[in-house]
Amino acid sequence: MNKKKEQSDHTKEKIAEASRALFIKKGYNATSIGDIVKAAGCSAGNIYYHFKSKEGLFLHLIEEWDREWEEKWLTKEAQYPTTIDKLYGMAEHLAVEQINHPLTQAIDEFYNNSEKDSEVVNRIEELVRGYINFNTQLLQRGIDNGEFKMTDVNGLAVILDCLWIGLSQHSRKMDREETLAAYRLAIDVFLRGIAK
Repeated sequence: MNKKKEQSDHTKEKIAEASRALFIKKGYNATSIGDIVKAAGCSAGNIYYHFKSKEGLFLHLIEEWDREWEEKWLTKEAQYPTTIDKLYGMAEHLAVEQINHPLTQAIDEFYNNSEKDSEVVNRIEELVRGYINFNTQLLQRGIDNGEFKMTDVNGLAVILDCLWIGLSQHSRKMDREETLAAYRLAIDVFLRGIAK
């Protein structure tokens, strides 16, 4: 790697680290580009060069969290022999990560902020497609293994994603045990339904 690229990558990481600390402490809305400039010791031009906007910078942090989440999940996934076991394991993993992740509150603010640049909206939609694809592949393995009946796997993947999103919102005020119980119950209902 050449020196200029290395320096650019270092600056980008420095901005990301400084902004992460600010977003955790102050939240998304209360953190300004000026705050990030001061904390990172760089110019606003550097921020705009690497991330294009505050939204772009924050989305970079969300994408980093997603990669970290997936890496952690992949190290655990082999512990769960069946797709049903994987769903329960994933529920627990999501619940614990959600409870413990320091950016959770700032992420809520970010997603609830109604005005977003079209490029940011496209990146969010790409993230969501990735979640749906992940769910689709997992559920399809369950169908292929004979654990689930043949069904609309794409529709179920969307429902599963909605389940995770709803749980993440409603579990904010719950303690750890209540959160884990809610996620487990959600998988029970998802797998078995509630009709007699």
